[in-house]
Amino acid sequence: MPSPLYKSLIALLLWTPLSHADELTIAVASNFTRAAKQLVAEFEQYSEHRVQLAFGSTGAHYAQIIHGAPFDAFFAADARTPMRLEEDGRTQGGSRFTYARGQLILWSPKAGVVDAKGKVLQRGDFAHLAMANPRLAPYGLAAQQTLEALGVDDKLQEKLVRGENISQTHQFVYSSAAELGFVALAQIIDPEKPEQISGSYWRVPADLYEPIEQQAVLLSDKKAAREFVDFVRSEKGKAIIRAYGYE
Repeated sequence: MPSPLYKSLIALLLWTPLSHADELTIAVASNFTRAAKQLVAEFEQYSEHRVQLAFGSTGAHYAQIIHGAPFDAFFAADARTPMRLEEDGRTQGGSRFTYARGQLILWSPKAGVVDAKGKVLQRGDFAHLAMANPRLAPYGLAAQQTLEALGVDDKLQEKLVRGENISQTHQFVYSSAAELGFVALAQIIDPEKPEQISGSYWRVPADLYEPIEQQAVLLSDKKAAREFVDFVRSEKGKAIIRAYGYE
């Protein structure tokens, strides 16, 4: 009959993890969806950790975090929101960094709808213009600032269709619920052929809106979360981000 010590050793072996693999849940701003998915795919090729991504507007994620959502990291579409979390003591000290700078695009999947100088906004010869909610999404705020800078915000108010986030805004335009809309360059660029954007578009001049500086923060002290952030900040990670049109 096995001794009590032998039984204890067997029980200890059965309960000891065979690896140090961890599971992460990371909140990600909608504009960064495609790049984030590729970053995770590359990270998981060499790491034993697994990453689950939760996409949404920066404002919605902020509300979830302050109400206790168990995210391990947060990739926002602005710098202001991560800074607020840092000031409130909800982040890991010294973890905030800029991972991308976004570009705003006025886009239509149909050729000839949007001209190369954005004069279509002055003409107003369309029924609906999509943009993200400026109270929740930094790209929506950039779109609002653009309309104000051009002096057409009042004129176009009745034609605006607002998405909860930039992904929903893109869907409005892609599905023809709106003829054109303000989206992120990262949503329409092909990393393999960055110069061949389908449809018609206007790359909104950077001086028409505040810079879209996108920052990330660590929310938990998991070693795996820090390893993922380190990968994002590596040369390979930066190359993936640049391929989607970010600076």
